[in-house]
Amino acid sequence: MTATHFLALLVLLCCSGSSSTADPALRQADIYFQAIRENDVPLKKPQPGEWLYEHQEPGQNVAAYQQLHPVRPGSVVHTIYLQPVGRFSVLQRQALAATREYLRIFYQQPVVLLPTVADTLVPPTARRRQGGHEQLLAPYLLDNYLKAHRPSAGLALMAISAKDLYPKPEWNYVFGLASYPDRVGVTSIYRLQDQTLTTKNYARSLARLIAISSHEIGHMFSLHHCTYAHCVMNGTNSLSETDATPNRLCSECQMKLHWNFQYDNTRRLQDLAAFFGKHQLRRDYLLAGRDLRKLPSH
Repeated sequence: MTATHFLALLVLLCCSGSSSTADPALRQADIYFQAIRENDVPLKKPQPGEWLYEHQEPGQNVAAYQQLHPVRPGSVVHTIYLQPVGRFSVLQRQALAATREYLRIFYQQPVVLLPTVADTLVPPTARRRQGGHEQLLAPYLLDNYLKAHRPSAGLALMAISAKDLYPKPEWNYVFGLASYPDRVGVTSIYRLQDQTLTTKNYARSLARLIAISSHEIGHMFSLHHCTYAHCVMNGTNSLSETDATPNRLCSECQMKLHWNFQYDNTRRLQDLAAFFGKHQLRRDYLLAGRDLRKLPSH
């Protein structure tokens, strides 16, 4: 453990208002984070074309995260909402249901998959043909629909479009877009499934969808890009860089989320491992298993 990350852990415990020895729950969290930190994989020097090569980001420790006063669950605001937009195949709807299941486990909060809305809510002036397929203007969905439709109990509202997205006329496409202060965002399943979702590419496409959804919603909860280790909160510049990123929060980013949401770390990890196994996401299943084996009871 480096001095920086020992200090981050100390800040987490002190800001909770009690010492780890006085509070068994805090002591258990202390043991958990020390254990899984051994599985963190430090980032290598960024290469040309990668996110950190082009974006000099300082990172965010636990103390900096706490100072942002991120939104946290309460008696009124407590649910993450997913809004499908467009027409989805049976297999795509299966992926949406799995994403709802995953986000419930990942954030340990209720997640509701809302009834699908037709993409006709996007007018002709906010759509175009590109490369033989239709695209929707992502800012229109944010500004003219999502901001006005986040439920009163919504911690976050994430739309998932069946059609491709673009952010402005001079751009070819965008994987997604979000307004973090408004806690709304939109992504598209189109490019994550290599244009067509099949049983052969289902697992890879699902891995991408849960990665991008959990990442973007993490930003809505004030998590910045991770610059410490391989982590689902790493910034990425391409689909290949996204594919190289695990569906795992590093120990430091887990500390931030746990401080905010106060869930049971071990139960969350067990549920994540079960999800990865159920959906045949082998890499992420192996990583979750490695973390579980680090815990004292395993």
